Amino acid sequence: MPNIGPLEIIIVLVIVLVIFGPKRLPELGRSMGRGMREFKDSITGKDDDDDKKPEITASQQQSPPAPHTTEVPEPTGAPTDRP
Repeated sequence: MPNIGPLEIIIVLVIVLVIFGPKRLPELGRSMGRGMREFKDSITGKDDDDDKKPEITASQQQSPPAPHTTEVPEPTGAPTDRP
């Protein structure tokens, strides 16, 4: 089985740079990292829903809910029902 050395890695990186270009390279790296993370989490059985619980800040705990007021408009003159 052949070993992959630094020269082979550099050649592969140059080919990837030529194919995708410098503008798309960061997005490609992000998507590969995201995919690898999702694959690893699925293998280990981790679930993201358990880790991400909504946090309640101190301002949300201390502030009382705003009172609900409904303004009723006063009638202005005679009704406008026409036959």
